[in-house]
Amino acid sequence: MAAARLRTGLRRNSLLPLFETCHLPDRLFFSSSVHAAAVTVGGTMSPDPHFMVEYLVNSCGFSPSEAAKFSKPLARLRSTENPDAVVNFMRSQGFDGAGIRKVISRNPSHLCVNVEKNLAPKFQFLRDLGLSESDIADAILKNDFILRLDVHRSLIPKLEMWESLLGSRELVLKHLKKTRWFFSSSVEKTLHPNLKFLRDECGIPEERVSVVLRSHPQLISRKPESLRALVARADELGMPRQSRMFVRTLDALFMVSKERFEAKVELMRSFGWSESEFSSVVRKVPTFLCISLDMMRRKMEFFINVVGYTPSFIASQPTILLYSLQKRVIPRFHVTEMLKSKGLWTGQCKFLWILIMSDTKFMEKFVLPHKENVPELLDIMRVAGACKRNDTFHLASEDEKGLN
Repeated sequence: MAAARLRTGLRRNSLLPLFETCHLPDRLFFSSSVHAAAVTVGGTMSPDPHFMVEYLVNSCGFSPSEAAKFSKPLARLRSTENPDAVVNFMRSQGFDGAGIRKVISRNPSHLCVNVEKNLAPKFQFLRDLGLSESDIADAILKNDFILRLDVHRSLIPKLEMWESLLGSRELVLKHLKKTRWFFSSSVEKTLHPNLKFLRDECGIPEERVSVVLRSHPQLISRKPESLRALVARADELGMPRQSRMFVRTLDALFMVSKERFEAKVELMRSFGWSESEFSSVVRKVPTFLCISLDMMRRKMEFFINVVGYTPSFIASQPTILLYSLQKRVIPRFHVTEMLKSKGLWTGQCKFLWILIMSDTKFMEKFVLPHKENVPELLDIMRVAGACKRNDTFHLASEDEKGLN
């Protein structure tokens, strides 16, 4: 039904008219030097082989070395008429110079396509989805191969597939604008085989896969053999395929290369963890793998050297490694230590439970009752709050995927 409406909309909306070639201020490629470089052979014009280099420099703003590189796939062009039409069309659709250069640099042959037959239908397709001009620019800059796909044979099937997987068109459009190569994978050769493998061979319901895909659709966009390799790695960790954490483990392994994975194994071994403890932690909290090596080291050192936890205890309570060191762990530890030093807290409540508390409950129990006698507590929490609100104060690693 959705496909029929979309096809009807595409037929109903006429293609964008061709825009007359406009003369850009910096179009020096029509200079007399270029025309003088052309020679007549058998009554036809044979252009200077470097004319597209000059075009890319003067019309698109590439450096000479970049232009020389990107002009090679354009050797069959005999005039700038088609590149002119493409560049002018892209400008009319809201692309600035940097955006046009990015599209050309990824695939210079875009300059050879027919605007009316090839480009305009793709833009109309994206408009029919409800994307604005700026949204369309974002989507194409992330997924420029859309410009090479056929609307009815490729784009519509991909749209329908992802809409059924993610559950809403809004999520499809969100990833189309934000996720690189979102529409690149073949439905027949990649998406369907991967889903069938996870469902039939791994016993994972499609709805469970969909939950993870809503945030990381790239998981099933991999080549089937790559997905099978991920499953094998999860099997090696002892993660049961029937577990609800299995797909999340695949997702975490997808984001961590084998080299980084082994580096993390070695790091935790240096702190005294066994391989079985490491595997157990990954099975409990797969996102543990997404913590950077530096942040993982800092957290372990703090919990061992400052809080006084043993490595084995940390392995048994791995969720504490997901909490932000700067925004949660250190501020709460300082607050409780200050209260103990002033005799205002007995320390009977374990620090583990203090970490689990919500921000509101922690404030109500440990900060607000003592704000008059120990005003420094509010200062500690203000700094922690600033870390949450302002990246300038966020001292944790960028790829730390823990909780606040």
